[in-house]
Amino acid sequence: MIKRLFTVGLIAMMTLFVVQACAQSEKEKSSAEDTRITASEFQDQIDKQPGVVIDVRTQDEYDQGHVASVDYHLDLLNGDFESSLDSLDKDKTYYLYCRTGNRSGQAADLMRQKGFENIYNIGGFQDLVDAGVESKQ
Repeated sequence: MIKRLFTVGLIAMMTLFVVQACAQSEKEKSSAEDTRITASEFQDQIDKQPGVVIDVRTQDEYDQGHVASVDYHLDLLNGDFESSLDSLDKDKTYYLYCRTGNRSGQAADLMRQKGFENIYNIGGFQDLVDAGVESKQ
């Protein structure tokens, strides 16, 4: 009888743990999706809510072309981005992009963890160019 109660209790605790982990994962996914906007939405948004544009790609990628209005180039992969977070104003609005939107999503997550609230992942460089965002080489 005691073994059976122990087993039922253990199964209940494991089920609760799995449900809680899934809920947290969905919350994080939803939070990341909330900050993702399309290139055309970015063009409308930046007019309404000016902010700081950050390219989080590598130096080689940046040298091949970047958004003309970029304020900072802070490479996520070499640590430039994370080491610069303490010097950025948490009250400003930030627009992040990379090659595909993956690294800029990771960068947005890092910023959120550090207390930044107004962060937008504007996706990939080529998508921005294709939407008419001015670029430079």
